[in-house]
Amino acid sequence: MSCSSLLGLCQYETNKLVRIQSVRLGSLKWSLNAAILLFICVMMLWNRKYQEFDLVVSSVTTKVKGVTEARLPGVGDMVWDVADYSGPSQDKNSFFVVTNVIVTKNQKQGKCPEVPHTDRLCKTDKDCERGAWDELSHGIQTGSCVKFDVLRKTCEVSAWCPIETKRSPPTPAVLAAAENFTVLIKNNIRFPAFNFIRRNILPKMNSAYLRSCQRANDSLCPIFRLGDMVREAGENFSKMAIEGGVIGILIKWDCNLDPFMQHCLPKYSFRRLDEKESNRTLYPGLNFRYAKYNMVNGVEERTLYKAFGIRFDVMVFGQTTIFIDWLIGTSCYSAEVGQNYSEKKVESVQDNQKVV
Repeated sequence: MSCSSLLGLCQYETNKLVRIQSVRLGSLKWSLNAAILLFICVMMLWNRKYQEFDLVVSSVTTKVKGVTEARLPGVGDMVWDVADYSGPSQDKNSFFVVTNVIVTKNQKQGKCPEVPHTDRLCKTDKDCERGAWDELSHGIQTGSCVKFDVLRKTCEVSAWCPIETKRSPPTPAVLAAAENFTVLIKNNIRFPAFNFIRRNILPKMNSAYLRSCQRANDSLCPIFRLGDMVREAGENFSKMAIEGGVIGILIKWDCNLDPFMQHCLPKYSFRRLDEKESNRTLYPGLNFRYAKYNMVNGVEERTLYKAFGIRFDVMVFGQTTIFIDWLIGTSCYSAEVGQNYSEKKVESVQDNQKVV
């Protein structure tokens, strides 16, 4: 191999640019660049890719108000306030309102016949097992077969007697007037990435506003009528109140924190969350039991309530966006090295044609 061939291996080739000094060609170049940049900006604005996103962190508290008088079968007229119809406890981000009830009064610890069922009827004591119970039992079997009514006999149990016998809730619902109860929803949100905090009770909402606001003419009012929420979920309150159910309260925060288009307000919507058709589900509606105890002549008694009602679950969704500043890139070389490289790589020539 010759010496010239070896030197050829040590050479480096690069492309050379010719810079044409032309108003006509320069205008065309920058017009195309401007069109491309405009298209990119429009697409970024359309898809909001120029912003940074953060998901919401939320807390919710509720306060239900309303009083009604209802006649309970076997009990008589009774005034119900928030302590009566709210149930024994409230879950996080939800509240419960009793709309119907079955009452069993004057229960005492003792022995009594079990409630008749297809597999609970007996003929003799041999049909009853002492100490037995199952998931449908109201007590522990004593081993005796006793008369329940004129035609039927059941196994005797140790239980709270008399045992609750009614299974179907009253129609119409005992507390149908709960439709007019109201609830104040207090929702605090935070976007951690931007340390942004807001609540659905806005600064302009004072006590006078909260006493008079109505969602019919103000979509930001945080006080809701129970009947209106059920109606907006596409349901009939009077029908739903009989067996109960679950309504979802959806609060959506779609916030834009850019100063030139700032917006961060809640939007409310409602939907039913449980299966409402009795013929399509084994246990329709929603119910639970609780008792109130008292002493009568030194003996503890209780009143058992099987409460049917509507649970309202508050679910908060949202995200926020904020503008990201564009960064200008810097050269990796010194100005002197960069200029020298450019002069060698780029050759400038003049375009003698004057027409633009």
